[in-house]
Amino acid sequence: MKLQPVALNERVYAIDLMRGFALLGILLINMLTFHSPFSYIDPYKWFNGAWDTEVFSVLDIFVQASFYPLFSMLFGYGLAMQFMKAQKYQRPFMPIAVKRLLILLAFGIIHAFLIWYGDILITYAITGFFLLGFIRLKPAWLLGLAAAIYVIPQLFLLSLMFVAVSIDPNIYTGMQEVQSSLAAYPSGTFAEIFSQRFDDWMHSNNPASYFYLIITILPFLMAGAAAAKMQLIERAAHYRKLWISLAVGGLVLGLLLKSTPLLIDNNYAFQYLQDIFGGPLVAIGYAALIALMAQSLSFRKFLSPLAKAGRMSLTTYIGQSLIATLIFYSYGFGLYGQVDVLTGTWIALGIFAIQVIFAELWLSKFGQGPLEYLSRRLTYGRNLEKSNNSKR
Repeated sequence: MKLQPVALNERVYAIDLMRGFALLGILLINMLTFHSPFSYIDPYKWFNGAWDTEVFSVLDIFVQASFYPLFSMLFGYGLAMQFMKAQKYQRPFMPIAVKRLLILLAFGIIHAFLIWYGDILITYAITGFFLLGFIRLKPAWLLGLAAAIYVIPQLFLLSLMFVAVSIDPNIYTGMQEVQSSLAAYPSGTFAEIFSQRFDDWMHSNNPASYFYLIITILPFLMAGAAAAKMQLIERAAHYRKLWISLAVGGLVLGLLLKSTPLLIDNNYAFQYLQDIFGGPLVAIGYAALIALMAQSLSFRKFLSPLAKAGRMSLTTYIGQSLIATLIFYSYGFGLYGQVDVLTGTWIALGIFAIQVIFAELWLSKFGQGPLEYLSRRLTYGRNLEKSNNSKR
Protein backbone atom coordinates (compact mmCIF):
# COMPACT_ATOMS: atom_id res chain seq x y z
CA MET A 1 0.00 0.00 0.00
CA LYS A 2 1.35 3.43 -1.01
CA LEU A 3 1.85 6.38 1.29
CA GLN A 4 -1.24 8.63 1.41
CA PRO A 5 -1.42 12.42 1.77
CA VAL A 6 -2.32 13.85 5.16
CA ALA A 7 -6.07 13.51 5.74
CA LEU A 8 -8.13 16.41 7.04
CA ASN A 9 -8.68 14.77 10.41
CA GLU A 10 -4.90 14.29 10.76
CA ARG A 11 -4.06 17.98 10.32
CA VAL A 12 -2.67 19.89 13.29
CA TYR A 13 -4.55 23.15 13.76
CA ALA A 14 -1.62 25.04 15.31
CA ILE A 15 0.61 24.24 12.32
CA ASP A 16 -1.94 25.70 9.89
CA LEU A 17 -2.29 28.72 12.16
CA MET A 18 1.48 29.25 12.22
CA ARG A 19 1.58 28.95 8.43
CA GLY A 20 -1.17 31.53 8.05
CA PHE A 21 0.57 33.93 10.41
CA ALA A 22 3.89 33.39 8.60
CA LEU A 23 2.27 34.09 5.22
CA LEU A 24 0.95 37.42 6.51
CA GLY A 25 4.41 38.44 7.70
CA ILE A 26 6.04 37.25 4.48
CA LEU A 27 3.64 39.35 2.41
CA LEU A 28 4.24 42.46 4.53
CA ILE A 29 7.99 42.24 3.85
CA ASN A 30 7.74 41.00 0.27
CA MET A 31 5.52 43.98 -0.50
CA LEU A 32 8.58 46.23 -0.19
CA THR A 33 10.17 44.29 -3.05
CA PHE A 34 6.95 44.09 -5.05
CA HIS A 35 6.66 47.89 -5.29
CA SER A 36 10.29 49.11 -5.11
CA PRO A 37 13.91 48.04 -5.83
CA PHE A 38 14.29 47.05 -2.17
CA SER A 39 17.10 44.56 -2.86
CA TYR A 40 19.48 47.30 -4.00
CA ILE A 41 18.86 50.19 -1.60
CA ASP A 42 19.33 51.43 1.95
CA PRO A 43 15.66 51.60 2.92
CA TYR A 44 16.21 54.16 5.68
CA LYS A 45 17.60 56.59 3.07
CA TRP A 46 15.52 55.58 0.04
CA PHE A 47 11.96 55.90 1.33
CA ASN A 48 10.92 59.48 2.08
CA GLY A 49 7.12 59.48 2.15
CA ALA A 50 5.02 60.44 5.16
CA TRP A 51 5.49 57.90 7.97
CA ASP A 52 7.84 55.79 5.81
CA THR A 53 10.66 55.68 8.36
CA GLU A 54 8.31 54.89 11.24
CA VAL A 55 6.40 52.18 9.35
CA PHE A 56 9.59 50.60 8.02
CA SER A 57 11.12 50.61 11.51
CA VAL A 58 8.11 48.65 12.82
CA LEU A 59 8.36 46.18 9.93
CA ASP A 60 12.12 45.95 10.40
CA ILE A 61 11.86 45.03 14.08
CA PHE A 62 8.71 42.93 14.24
CA VAL A 63 8.47 41.37 10.76
CA GLN A 64 11.69 41.44 8.73
CA ALA A 65 13.67 38.16 8.85
CA SER A 66 11.26 36.65 11.39
CA PHE A 67 8.74 34.94 9.14
CA TYR A 68 10.79 33.06 6.56
CA PRO A 69 12.56 31.20 9.44
CA LEU A 70 9.15 30.31 10.88
CA PHE A 71 7.88 29.15 7.49
CA SER A 72 11.12 27.21 6.92
CA MET A 73 10.84 25.42 10.26
CA LEU A 74 7.24 24.51 9.44
CA PHE A 75 8.40 23.10 6.09
CA GLY A 76 10.90 20.88 7.89
CA TYR A 77 8.24 19.97 10.46
CA GLY A 78 5.85 18.83 7.71
CA LEU A 79 8.49 16.78 5.90
CA ALA A 80 9.43 15.02 9.14
CA MET A 81 5.75 14.31 9.85
CA GLN A 82 5.52 12.56 6.49
CA PHE A 83 8.67 10.57 7.32
CA MET A 84 7.28 9.45 10.69
CA LYS A 85 3.96 8.53 9.10
CA ALA A 86 5.77 6.36 6.57
CA GLN A 87 7.73 4.68 9.35
CA LYS A 88 4.57 4.07 11.38
CA TYR A 89 2.81 2.29 8.52
CA GLN A 90 6.03 0.71 7.19
CA ARG A 91 5.74 2.36 3.79
CA PRO A 92 8.51 3.74 1.57
CA PHE A 93 9.17 7.41 2.19
CA MET A 94 12.04 8.51 -0.07
CA PRO A 95 10.33 8.02 -3.48
CA ILE A 96 7.33 10.11 -2.47
CA ALA A 97 9.49 12.72 -0.71
CA VAL A 98 11.76 13.12 -3.73
CA LYS A 99 8.74 13.42 -6.02
CA ARG A 100 7.14 16.05 -3.78
CA LEU A 101 10.33 18.10 -3.69
CA LEU A 102 10.73 17.89 -7.48
CA ILE A 103 7.15 19.12 -7.91
CA LEU A 104 7.81 21.93 -5.44
CA LEU A 105 10.94 22.80 -7.44
CA ALA A 106 8.81 23.00 -10.60
CA PHE A 107 6.34 25.33 -8.87
CA GLY A 108 9.28 27.44 -7.71
CA ILE A 109 10.79 27.71 -11.19
CA ILE A 110 7.46 28.84 -12.66
CA HIS A 111 6.98 31.29 -9.80
CA ALA A 112 10.51 32.73 -9.94
CA PHE A 113 10.82 33.22 -13.69
CA LEU A 114 7.25 33.91 -14.79
CA ILE A 115 5.76 35.73 -11.79
CA TRP A 116 8.21 37.13 -9.20
CA TYR A 117 11.95 36.77 -8.68
CA GLY A 118 11.83 36.66 -4.87
CA ASP A 119 10.68 33.02 -4.84
CA ILE A 120 11.63 30.85 -1.87
CA LEU A 121 10.18 27.54 -3.14
CA ILE A 122 13.27 26.66 -5.20
CA THR A 123 15.43 27.07 -2.11
CA TYR A 124 13.03 24.97 -0.02
CA ALA A 125 13.08 22.20 -2.61
CA ILE A 126 16.88 22.11 -2.85
CA THR A 127 17.46 22.32 0.91
CA GLY A 128 14.71 19.75 1.34
CA PHE A 129 16.89 17.25 -0.53
CA PHE A 130 19.68 17.98 1.95
CA LEU A 131 17.25 17.46 4.83
CA LEU A 132 16.41 13.99 3.52
CA GLY A 133 20.01 13.04 4.28
CA PHE A 134 19.54 14.01 7.93
CA ILE A 135 15.91 12.97 8.40
CA ARG A 136 16.69 9.71 10.24
CA LEU A 137 18.77 11.43 12.93
CA LYS A 138 17.48 11.81 16.46
CA PRO A 139 16.14 15.25 17.51
CA ALA A 140 19.22 16.11 19.59
CA TRP A 141 21.53 15.42 16.66
CA LEU A 142 19.33 17.41 14.28
CA LEU A 143 19.32 20.40 16.62
CA GLY A 144 23.04 20.19 17.34
CA LEU A 145 24.01 19.98 13.68
CA ALA A 146 21.54 22.73 12.77
CA ALA A 147 23.10 25.03 15.36
CA ALA A 148 26.64 24.26 14.12
CA ILE A 149 25.76 24.74 10.44
CA TYR A 150 24.05 28.04 11.20
CA VAL A 151 25.96 29.70 14.02
CA ILE A 152 29.61 29.03 13.10
CA PRO A 153 29.62 30.53 9.58
CA GLN A 154 27.20 33.31 10.54
CA LEU A 155 29.39 34.43 13.44
CA PHE A 156 32.39 34.41 11.11
CA LEU A 157 30.55 36.53 8.52
CA LEU A 158 29.28 38.88 11.21
CA SER A 159 32.80 39.45 12.53
CA LEU A 160 34.00 40.24 8.99
CA MET A 161 31.19 42.75 8.61
CA PHE A 162 32.13 44.60 11.79
CA VAL A 163 35.70 44.80 10.48
CA ALA A 164 34.40 46.07 7.12
CA VAL A 165 32.18 48.66 8.81
CA SER A 166 35.20 50.11 10.61
CA ILE A 167 36.75 50.69 7.17
CA ASP A 168 33.67 51.81 5.22
CA PRO A 169 30.35 52.26 7.07
CA ASN A 170 28.32 53.14 3.96
CA ILE A 171 25.61 50.75 2.80
CA TYR A 172 25.91 49.85 -0.88
CA THR A 173 23.20 51.14 -3.23
CA GLY A 174 23.11 49.57 -6.70
CA MET A 175 22.05 52.59 -8.72
CA GLN A 176 22.32 50.82 -12.09
CA GLU A 177 20.13 47.96 -10.82
CA VAL A 178 17.68 50.48 -9.33
CA GLN A 179 17.38 52.33 -12.63
CA SER A 180 16.92 49.07 -14.57
CA SER A 181 14.14 47.98 -12.22
CA LEU A 182 12.38 51.35 -12.42
CA ALA A 183 12.54 51.18 -16.22
CA ALA A 184 11.40 47.57 -16.70
CA TYR A 185 8.70 46.76 -14.15
CA PRO A 186 6.26 49.71 -14.44
CA SER A 187 6.41 50.24 -18.22
CA GLY A 188 8.44 47.48 -19.90
CA THR A 189 7.23 44.72 -22.18
CA PHE A 190 6.75 41.23 -20.80
CA ALA A 191 10.10 40.25 -22.38
CA GLU A 192 11.84 43.19 -20.69
CA ILE A 193 10.23 42.32 -17.35
CA PHE A 194 11.29 38.68 -17.79
CA SER A 195 14.88 39.78 -18.42
CA GLN A 196 14.88 42.06 -15.36
CA ARG A 197 13.23 39.36 -13.26
CA PHE A 198 15.96 36.91 -14.28
CA ASP A 199 18.72 39.43 -13.43
CA ASP A 200 17.12 40.12 -10.05
CA TRP A 201 16.83 36.41 -9.31
CA MET A 202 20.48 35.85 -10.22
CA HIS A 203 21.48 38.72 -7.92
CA SER A 204 20.41 36.62 -4.92
CA ASN A 205 20.72 33.13 -6.37
CA ASN A 206 24.07 32.95 -8.11
CA PRO A 207 26.27 29.93 -7.26
CA ALA A 208 28.25 31.85 -4.64
CA SER A 209 25.20 33.18 -2.82
CA TYR A 210 23.34 29.88 -3.06
CA PHE A 211 25.78 28.20 -0.70
CA TYR A 212 24.95 30.96 1.78
CA LEU A 213 21.22 30.39 1.26
CA ILE A 214 21.61 26.69 1.99
CA ILE A 215 23.54 27.17 5.23
CA THR A 216 20.93 29.75 6.25
CA ILE A 217 17.74 27.84 5.37
CA LEU A 218 18.78 24.20 5.97
CA PRO A 219 19.27 24.63 9.75
CA PHE A 220 15.70 25.94 10.07
CA LEU A 221 14.40 22.87 8.23
CA MET A 222 16.47 20.64 10.51
CA ALA A 223 15.19 22.40 13.62
CA GLY A 224 11.63 21.98 12.37
CA ALA A 225 12.23 18.28 11.73
CA ALA A 226 13.64 17.86 15.24
CA ALA A 227 10.57 19.60 16.71
CA ALA A 228 8.30 17.29 14.69
CA LYS A 229 10.06 14.20 16.03
CA MET A 230 9.50 15.52 19.55
CA GLN A 231 5.88 16.38 18.64
CA LEU A 232 6.33 19.81 20.19
CA ILE A 233 3.23 21.24 18.49
CA GLU A 234 0.93 18.24 18.81
CA ARG A 235 1.85 17.89 22.50
CA ALA A 236 1.95 21.62 23.25
CA ALA A 237 0.05 21.17 26.51
CA HIS A 238 2.68 18.69 27.72
CA TYR A 239 5.48 21.08 26.73
CA ARG A 240 3.71 24.16 28.08
CA LYS A 241 6.62 25.31 30.29
CA LEU A 242 9.04 24.94 27.38
CA TRP A 243 6.77 26.91 25.07
CA ILE A 244 6.41 29.69 27.66
CA SER A 245 10.19 29.86 28.02
CA LEU A 246 10.63 30.00 24.25
CA ALA A 247 7.98 32.70 23.93
CA VAL A 248 9.49 34.94 26.60
CA GLY A 249 13.13 34.28 25.81
CA GLY A 250 12.72 34.37 22.04
CA LEU A 251 10.77 37.61 21.97
CA VAL A 252 12.77 39.48 24.61
CA LEU A 253 16.23 38.58 23.29
CA GLY A 254 15.13 38.55 19.66
CA LEU A 255 13.47 41.98 19.74
CA LEU A 256 16.45 43.39 21.61
CA LEU A 257 18.82 42.15 18.89
CA LYS A 258 16.47 43.37 16.18
CA SER A 259 16.48 46.83 17.71
CA THR A 260 20.28 47.19 17.69
CA PRO A 261 20.43 49.22 14.42
CA LEU A 262 18.10 51.78 15.97
CA LEU A 263 19.57 51.63 19.49
CA ILE A 264 23.29 51.53 18.61
CA ASP A 265 24.19 52.23 14.98
CA ASN A 266 22.28 51.65 11.77
CA ASN A 267 25.14 50.12 9.75
CA TYR A 268 25.08 46.92 7.73
CA ALA A 269 26.86 44.89 10.45
CA PHE A 270 24.15 45.61 13.00
CA GLN A 271 21.51 45.04 10.32
CA TYR A 272 23.07 41.62 9.72
CA LEU A 273 23.06 40.89 13.46
CA GLN A 274 19.45 42.02 13.55
CA ASP A 275 18.30 39.71 10.76
CA ILE A 276 20.49 36.64 11.18
CA PHE A 277 20.29 36.23 14.96
CA GLY A 278 17.41 38.45 16.06
CA GLY A 279 15.02 37.33 13.32
CA PRO A 280 15.00 33.57 14.09
CA LEU A 281 14.68 34.20 17.84
CA VAL A 282 11.58 36.32 17.25
CA ALA A 283 10.26 33.61 14.91
CA ILE A 284 10.60 31.06 17.72
CA GLY A 285 8.84 33.46 20.07
CA TYR A 286 5.95 33.89 17.64
CA ALA A 287 5.67 30.13 17.15
CA ALA A 288 5.58 29.61 20.90
CA LEU A 289 2.83 32.20 21.37
CA ILE A 290 0.71 30.55 18.67
CA ALA A 291 1.28 27.07 20.12
CA LEU A 292 0.08 28.35 23.49
CA MET A 293 -2.90 30.30 22.10
CA ALA A 294 -4.01 27.30 20.04
CA GLN A 295 -4.78 25.49 23.30
CA SER A 296 -7.68 27.89 23.89
CA LEU A 297 -10.94 27.05 22.12
CA SER A 298 -11.92 30.74 21.93
CA PHE A 299 -8.65 31.64 20.23
CA ARG A 300 -9.04 28.70 17.86
CA LYS A 301 -12.45 29.96 16.74
CA PHE A 302 -11.29 33.57 16.47
CA LEU A 303 -8.18 32.70 14.43
CA SER A 304 -9.81 29.98 12.31
CA PRO A 305 -9.79 32.12 9.11
CA LEU A 306 -6.03 32.62 9.49
CA ALA A 307 -5.55 28.87 9.89
CA LYS A 308 -7.52 28.22 6.70
CA ALA A 309 -5.24 30.55 4.75
CA GLY A 310 -2.34 28.56 6.18
CA ARG A 311 -4.01 25.29 5.22
CA MET A 312 -3.71 26.29 1.57
CA SER A 313 -0.26 27.86 1.96
CA LEU A 314 1.03 27.16 -1.56
CA THR A 315 -2.04 28.78 -3.14
CA THR A 316 -1.82 31.70 -0.73
CA TYR A 317 1.91 32.26 -1.27
CA ILE A 318 1.85 32.19 -5.08
CA GLY A 319 -1.45 34.07 -5.10
CA GLN A 320 0.20 36.94 -3.26
CA SER A 321 2.79 37.27 -6.01
CA LEU A 322 0.16 37.11 -8.76
CA ILE A 323 -1.96 39.85 -7.21
CA ALA A 324 0.96 42.11 -6.28
CA THR A 325 2.69 41.91 -9.66
CA LEU A 326 -0.62 42.70 -11.39
CA ILE A 327 -0.83 45.82 -9.24
CA PHE A 328 2.75 47.00 -9.76
CA TYR A 329 3.97 45.64 -13.13
CA SER A 330 3.21 47.08 -16.55
CA TYR A 331 0.86 44.25 -17.60
CA GLY A 332 -1.36 45.35 -14.69
CA PHE A 333 -1.65 48.82 -13.15
CA GLY A 334 2.06 49.67 -13.47
CA LEU A 335 2.40 51.27 -10.02
CA TYR A 336 5.97 50.06 -9.41
CA GLY A 337 8.09 52.81 -7.84
CA GLN A 338 5.05 54.98 -7.11
CA VAL A 339 3.99 53.62 -3.71
CA ASP A 340 5.36 54.57 -0.30
CA VAL A 341 5.88 52.13 2.56
CA LEU A 342 2.67 52.97 4.39
CA THR A 343 0.53 52.58 1.27
CA GLY A 344 2.31 49.35 0.36
CA THR A 345 1.64 48.00 3.84
CA TRP A 346 -2.07 48.80 3.56
CA ILE A 347 -2.14 47.10 0.15
CA ALA A 348 -0.50 44.00 1.68
CA LEU A 349 -3.07 43.88 4.46
CA GLY A 350 -5.85 44.27 1.89
CA ILE A 351 -4.49 41.46 -0.27
CA PHE A 352 -4.21 39.15 2.72
CA ALA A 353 -7.74 39.99 3.88
CA ILE A 354 -9.02 38.99 0.43
CA GLN A 355 -7.02 35.77 0.61
CA VAL A 356 -8.42 34.91 4.03
CA ILE A 357 -11.97 35.38 2.69
CA PHE A 358 -11.13 33.32 -0.40
CA ALA A 359 -9.71 30.51 1.75
CA GLU A 360 -12.83 30.52 3.92
CA LEU A 361 -15.12 30.26 0.88
CA TRP A 362 -12.98 27.76 -1.01
CA LEU A 363 -12.50 25.37 1.91
CA SER A 364 -16.22 25.46 2.65
CA LYS A 365 -16.66 23.57 -0.64
CA PHE A 366 -13.34 21.78 -1.16
CA GLY A 367 -10.97 19.87 1.08
CA GLN A 368 -7.79 21.65 -0.04
CA GLY A 369 -6.58 24.65 -2.01
CA PRO A 370 -6.36 24.51 -5.83
CA LEU A 371 -2.56 24.40 -6.03
CA GLU A 372 -2.44 21.96 -3.10
CA TYR A 373 -4.77 19.67 -5.04
CA LEU A 374 -2.64 19.96 -8.17
CA SER A 375 0.55 19.26 -6.20
CA ARG A 376 -0.92 16.21 -4.48
CA ARG A 377 -2.50 14.96 -7.70
CA LEU A 378 0.92 15.11 -9.37
CA THR A 379 2.52 13.40 -6.35
CA TYR A 380 0.04 10.60 -5.63
CA GLY A 381 -1.76 10.26 -8.98
CA ARG A 382 -4.69 7.85 -8.96
CA ASN A 383 -3.83 6.91 -5.39
CA LEU A 384 -5.12 10.33 -4.34
CA GLU A 385 -8.43 9.78 -6.13
CA LYS A 386 -8.89 6.39 -4.44
CA SER A 387 -8.08 7.99 -1.08
CA ASN A 388 -10.63 10.75 -1.64
CA ASN A 389 -13.30 8.31 -2.79
CA SER A 390 -12.78 6.12 0.29
CA LYS A 391 -13.53 9.10 2.54
CA ARG A 392 -16.87 9.91 0.91
